[in-house]
Amino acid sequence: MATRVPSVLSVAPPSSSPSSAAAVGECHKLSWVRTRVIYPRGHRSSSSSSASQIRGPPSSLSLRFASTSSSPSPSPSPSPRRRFLTVSASMADAPPPTVLVTGAGGRTGQIVYKKLKERPDQFVARGLVRTEESKGKIGGADDVYVGDIRDTSSIVPAIQGTDYLIILTSAVPKMKPGFDPTKGGRPEFYFEEGAYPEQVDWHGQKNQIDAAKAAGVKQIVLVGSMGGTNPNHPLNSLGNGNILVWKRKAEQYLADSGIPYTIIRAGGLQDKEGGIRELIVGKDDEILETPTKTIAREDVAEVCIQALLFEESKCKAFDLASKPEDAGPPTKDFKALFASVTTKF
Repeated sequence: MATRVPSVLSVAPPSSSPSSAAAVGECHKLSWVRTRVIYPRGHRSSSSSSASQIRGPPSSLSLRFASTSSSPSPSPSPSPRRRFLTVSASMADAPPPTVLVTGAGGRTGQIVYKKLKERPDQFVARGLVRTEESKGKIGGADDVYVGDIRDTSSIVPAIQGTDYLIILTSAVPKMKPGFDPTKGGRPEFYFEEGAYPEQVDWHGQKNQIDAAKAAGVKQIVLVGSMGGTNPNHPLNSLGNGNILVWKRKAEQYLADSGIPYTIIRAGGLQDKEGGIRELIVGKDDEILETPTKTIAREDVAEVCIQALLFEESKCKAFDLASKPEDAGPPTKDFKALFASVTTKF
């Protein structure tokens, strides 16, 4: 809620946090800051003190608005309606925001990239893939960049000029050859050299977050997986990669980055039609204890895009799954869905 004040408003960071300016972000907790209100000459304040406490984010900035009492009479300011119309016209003329999807060659990434391309009035889509082959699979347009998230310099061109970033990159385990399901037993998995979760899901995602922060990206949507609260989760044993451990580390890094974020920890991904089920959000892997712990890739993709449209999605992390088809009304009100989330990590 905006606070109307006369003439001058000076906001200083709490003395106990001298370096807080470097970590200021929309997702950081609000804290008390001291303000000094300086009234125009001749004004009589009803309060005996010129300092008061207001609620607001810490900042090292000093915001000053010139007083008219010591300057020549200004020209009449435009009416509120004219100012509103001017701002509205300016917003209408602004181009749609640019959204970069990393991991755009993956099964879920392809869906997100395609959905963005289908909404040119809302978004300018970009994709980042690892190989020229992957680029060809999703159309090979000029808005698809080839880069390696393990090498920051190779992804900077894709991130420069981007307004929003959707991270869908992940290490992928491969099955060791020779497994015969008819003989029973379980298959064994491995990760290729240089493509372990530590390198992809931790260092690779950290590189993306750092590059996005340097480029002034306004919001990052990161898609992870449920199960991260359990270090003994079976997924961690695949190829001895501890994939959920490294994913969780990247999520924490994003939450601490100061960039507005949305962390989506999806349930078991299914290649089914989206938009026909009721979506469920949860926290701390509670959904894994229920029968409804899967979700269609198309639904995950839609939630990623909807997260860019509503302030209610920012600075939040949640588990995501869906009810079985016909078990509830399909989710259409995404603002309400995000508003129901209360967890920041």
